[in-house]
Amino acid sequence: MQALPIEKLRDEFDGALAAGHVVVEAPTGSGKSTRLPLWCAERGPVLIVEPRRMAARSLARHVAELRGGEVGPEVGYAVRFDARHGADTRIVFVTPGVALRWLAADGLAGYATVVLDEFHERRWDTDLLAALLKGAGRHRLVVTSATVAGGRLARYLEGTRLEAEGRTHPVDIAYGGEPSLPSTKHLEQRVAKAVRRMLQETDEGDILVFLPGRGEIRAAEQALSGTDTEVIPLHAGVDTAVQDKALRTAEHRRVILATNVAETSLTLPGVRVVVDSGLERRTHHRGGRTVLGLQAISQAAADQRAGRAGRLGPGRCLRLWAREARLEDYTPPEVAREELDDLLLAAAASGSPVTELVFPDPLPEHALERAWQRLRAMDAIDDAGHLTEHGRRLFPLPLDPLFAHLITAMPDTDTRAAMTDLAAALSADRALLRPLRKEEEWEALQDWAPEHCDAATRIRLVRADPPKAVPANRGALAEARRMADQVRRALDLPERSPDAPLPREALLAAALAAAPELAYVRRAKRRSALGNGHTEIQPAEESRFPEDAEAAVVFDQHSIPGKGTTKTLNLGTCMAPVGLEILAGQGLGDVAHDEPAWDGETVTVTARRLYAGRTIASDTVEAEGEALREALADLILEGKLMGDLGERLREEIEAWNLYIALGLGEGEEAPEPRRWLVERLEGLGVERGADLELVEAGDLAFEGIPEWERPRFDRHYPRRLTLEGIDAVAHYEPRRKRVTVEKVGGRRTTVPKRSELPAWQGWKVQYRDGSRLVPVS
Repeated sequence: MQALPIEKLRDEFDGALAAGHVVVEAPTGSGKSTRLPLWCAERGPVLIVEPRRMAARSLARHVAELRGGEVGPEVGYAVRFDARHGADTRIVFVTPGVALRWLAADGLAGYATVVLDEFHERRWDTDLLAALLKGAGRHRLVVTSATVAGGRLARYLEGTRLEAEGRTHPVDIAYGGEPSLPSTKHLEQRVAKAVRRMLQETDEGDILVFLPGRGEIRAAEQALSGTDTEVIPLHAGVDTAVQDKALRTAEHRRVILATNVAETSLTLPGVRVVVDSGLERRTHHRGGRTVLGLQAISQAAADQRAGRAGRLGPGRCLRLWAREARLEDYTPPEVAREELDDLLLAAAASGSPVTELVFPDPLPEHALERAWQRLRAMDAIDDAGHLTEHGRRLFPLPLDPLFAHLITAMPDTDTRAAMTDLAAALSADRALLRPLRKEEEWEALQDWAPEHCDAATRIRLVRADPPKAVPANRGALAEARRMADQVRRALDLPERSPDAPLPREALLAAALAAAPELAYVRRAKRRSALGNGHTEIQPAEESRFPEDAEAAVVFDQHSIPGKGTTKTLNLGTCMAPVGLEILAGQGLGDVAHDEPAWDGETVTVTARRLYAGRTIASDTVEAEGEALREALADLILEGKLMGDLGERLREEIEAWNLYIALGLGEGEEAPEPRRWLVERLEGLGVERGADLELVEAGDLAFEGIPEWERPRFDRHYPRRLTLEGIDAVAHYEPRRKRVTVEKVGGRRTTVPKRSELPAWQGWKVQYRDGSRLVPVS
C-alpha cells in the first residue's frame, strides 16, 4: 500500500479518536478519504458520509481494492437507487441523505464512528449531521476538510484538531487576462483556446477543465470537436460508465470537462493541467427567495482546483480571469444560502427539533421562520418542532417535502400513483426532455402528449418512452423511473404502466387543496406574468403552458437573477393549466361584495372571489350579515335609500369631529360615516333583508353637537360657503390652525379677499382652485 502524507498522523489520530471527536485538516491528495476509514474500522463499523454519489461509489471501490476485495462484503456504499453493502460490511460510504434516513430509523446504532468527509463544502445536510451527532455520545465523529478553519470547528465539536501535510507538487499558475472577474462571456471559445494552448505547451497528463454546469460543458465539448484528443464530460448526470472512464488512468491524453464534482474527493489520476473558468452554479438568497445563479468561486475553491494539477508532479493551472481580480475567501455555507424546509424536517425526524440543536453557523432567522410556517401548514411538524404522523410518512420518501406531502394528500390510488410519477420526474437531476428545436420534434410531442400540460407530459414520460422524434434524455428518464418505482413500492402502489389512468383534473384539485400556494393566475394587464399573491412567475421557454390559459398549478419553478441588484426572475418549468372555476371551487382567495342594489324589496350585491388581484368567480346574491350592513351603508350614503339621510349624516359627523378637535366639547371623534353606519346597523341587529323593515331613519340619526350650541358653531366654522361667483367648501386643520377654502363651483376666477370670508381669527387661510393653491391675506 502506497505511503501517503496522512499516515504520519496515525498514532495521533488513534489517541485523539479514543478521547473524543476529531477534526482532520488535510489538503487534497493527502489520503484522508481512504486511510481514515480503514483506521476507524479498527474500533468498529464506520460510516463515511460523502457529499456526492460519484465520490461515495468511487471511494468505496478504491478502499475495497486496497483491502484486496470487491465492493460489498467488507467495504460498501449506499446512494440513491444504488446500494452494495450487507449486515457485516464494516466500512460503508453513503451520501448525507442516506445517513439522515438511517439516523432517523435507528440512530445509526450499528456504527461506532461517523466520518463527515469534505466538510468544507458546507452542505446543509452535513451541517445537520454534525449538529445531531456532536453531543449524542453514541458515536465518535470525525470531520475532515481541506480548507475549512479547523480550529473553530474543533472548538465547536469540543474535539481535537489534527493537521496533515499534502502531497502536491508545485503548480505554475497563469491568468487568462480579460475579463477581470470570472465571466461566461465567450466562455466556450476561451476554454477551447486555453485547452489548445495547453496541449501545445505541455507534453503529458490529462487536462482538467472546470466549468459551472452541463450546458457549459456541452458548449465546450462542441467547441473542442476538432481537437485530436478524447473529450470526456464529468458531472453528476453522466452515465456511470463515463464516470468510471474519467476516474481511471488512460494510455492516451484526454481533456476532462468537469463541474465542481472534481474539486475534492474524486481521484482523477492522470491530470497534470487545470483550466479553470472560475465559475460555479450556487444557490443564494435574493429578494426573499433561493436563487440558483452563476457566480465566481471563492479563493479557497480556486486553490483546490489548482491543486488538482500537482498530484503527480509539477503541474500547470490556467485561470480564465485577471490576476488582480479579488475573490471571496470562502464559499458561504448552504444554511446561509438556501431554504431550510428539508433541514427542519430531517431534524424533527431524528428526534431533535432545530431549536434544540447548535449548528456550526447560526441558521438565518428569516429562512427558519419561512420553513417552519410551510411545514406547519403541511402538518409535518407540531408547534414544538416534533414530527407528526403525517411527517413520519413524508420523511422516508426520497423527495422534496412538498412533493411527498402532495403524494400523501391524493384521494385515491390513481391520483397517488400519478403524483408519484410527477414527483419522480421533477426530482431527477436533469430535464427528461432535451430542448426541442425543430418543428417536427414539437409536432411529434403534440401527437404523443396532446395535453398542453407540463405535468401530464412528465407523467407520460415516466410511464412510457416517447416517439424517437422527441429528444428524450435517456439517463434522466431512467433515474426518474427508478425513483418512481422506489416510492411506489414504499407506498404499496401498482407498478408503472403506460396504460394506467391519468386523472389530471382530480390530481390538480387535490394538489390545490393540499398546497393552495401552487395556484397562479394571469396578471390582468401583463399577460406574460402570473401571480399567487406572494410571488410572480413567467412560463419558462420549454413550458407547454397555453397562451390562452388563465390559471395554472405550478409544480416547479426556477429562480434566476433578474435586472438590478435585488430582483429575481421566477420561471415556471412545470405548469398545468386549470380553470378559474377550479380555483374558486377550492375556496381560494377572499370574497368581496360590491355593486349593492335595492329593488324596493331586496338588497343584492355582487359577490366576487378575488385571488392574486383577479376575479376568479362572481355572482349576484341576496346580501346577508356583514355584506348586507355594508351594502345598506353604501345605499344610504349614495342617497338610494332613506332619502337625504346619508347627506345629513356626513354633515353631522364632519361637524362633530371638528367640534371635538377644536376642544369645544368632550368626547371622541366619530368614525367615518360608512363605518359608523355599519356599526350602528350591527348594533340594531340587522342580519337579513327582512330586518330592514324594523329600522327607521331616526334609528340612524347621529347625535353630535348639542342642539342649543349648533347655530353659533356653524356661524364660526361653516363647512359650506357661498361667495360672490364662488361656491366653496372649507377644510379645517385644527392642529395647524389652517383652513383651506376649496372652490367647487361658480364662474369667478379671482381669489376671494379675506374680508369676504368668516373671521377665523388666528387661522391661516388658503384658497384652492383646481391645482392652484394660494394664500389669502
